[in-house]
Amino acid sequence: MIASDLKHVEDQLAMTPCLQKALSFLRWTNVSELAEGKVEIEGERIYALVQCYDTLAADKLKLEFHRKFIDVQYIVSGEEVIGWASVERVAITEAYDEEKDIAFGTAPLGEVTPLHLSAGQLAVLYPEDAHAPRLAAGKPSQVKKIVVKVAA
Repeated sequence: MIASDLKHVEDQLAMTPCLQKALSFLRWTNVSELAEGKVEIEGERIYALVQCYDTLAADKLKLEFHRKFIDVQYIVSGEEVIGWASVERVAITEAYDEEKDIAFGTAPLGEVTPLHLSAGQLAVLYPEDAHAPRLAAGKPSQVKKIVVKVAA
């Protein structure tokens, strides 16, 4: 997992052509005006999911992970906490769904690291990174987020 401001992430991230396209999309698109839904960037290899939601109390922690895609989770507005844990420490509660590229599980709270993200910040989550997004940073609030899915 990598957490950074959008303006500094290239200094920290091993860039691949697909990740470069994902970051270019976030930099050069007027992301604040995008409507909710899916935005194709490069077919099914790179696409964005624009989401608007209210964050949830931390007791709603549900870890997820993916095998085929890297998540670039970018906060457009608002703030949230993403819980992070190594996939190796996750007890699976819902088996991996290959079609949806997702599995769910739990981990002891002491083994979940909270990552606080505000507008302009992002997290890059790899297949080995289980994550629980949409958690409230203090009290529940509204968030607009873009998750760019990049084929791993």
